[in-house]
Amino acid sequence: MGKASRRKQAGQQERGQDRGRGPAAYASRPFAGMPGETDWVAMKEILPAATVTLPLAAGVAPESGPDAVTVATVLPMAWPAIRRSDGAVLIGTQSGSGSGDASRDLASALLAALDAAPGTPLPRVPLATDATPPLADLVDTSQAPQVDVHEGFDFWVEGQDLDGEAQQSLERANASVVPTTKMTSAPSAYWCLLAGRAHLRLVLPDDEDTATDALARLHAAGSDTLGHGTRLLGAFRACGLLVPVWQLVGDTPAADYEDALAAFTERYAAARSDAVLTPDERRAKNGLLGRQVTLR
Repeated sequence: MGKASRRKQAGQQERGQDRGRGPAAYASRPFAGMPGETDWVAMKEILPAATVTLPLAAGVAPESGPDAVTVATVLPMAWPAIRRSDGAVLIGTQSGSGSGDASRDLASALLAALDAAPGTPLPRVPLATDATPPLADLVDTSQAPQVDVHEGFDFWVEGQDLDGEAQQSLERANASVVPTTKMTSAPSAYWCLLAGRAHLRLVLPDDEDTATDALARLHAAGSDTLGHGTRLLGAFRACGLLVPVWQLVGDTPAADYEDALAAFTERYAAARSDAVLTPDERRAKNGLLGRQVTLR
């Protein structure tokens, strides 16, 4: 059976006979193996308003259906999916509860939206099971996703009309958006302004333990900052990866930290090692672990 046929069969199973199974098993790195894993994690966990548009894999869309899907961080009312009146499909990465596998959750939302009539919001979608295909089986993964960061959530409408409740949701969401800028000197690095203070978040591409050891080596050497007046506050653990967070100087703009970020990524790459940590590095690691927060 060809790859496209397997994808189509998996989609048909999810649309019908396998919906009664229990939730999908926990996946510690749900986007592992997908190009741009770190940006998928950013979309799932740290970006306020962003989108990625991907072509669907062959055989996934129903006849006369859309040939692409827009993956958004948040949709109106935190819906997991929308089939817009023009037939376009949008799914949300931050829609709330799901199974133990974020990739299959997105796949379940996509399949449900493809089945929905145009003009249909989906406040709920079937719970993903182990029979639900992972997202990578439903979209074209030949290239890493191109993340578009938005100032607000006006991409929700794009010429479409929202009812009163959804319009109010849009206005509330726009009022609460954290200003965010995508950095260019490192993949999956995002400057943001929190309570008037600039911060930088970087999704590291390595397993949590490898990344924590590398950061510990840098911290022990005094080389874990992004320049004078900056400091590493700690790190999130998200979808099996580590997301260090730096506090920057005042409201200094993102462009001022491109060179420092590029230099840090070089230091980080050099710090990755299987070598046993020194006593100073172990102490630094214990301090980092005490400041880590898990996002699940």
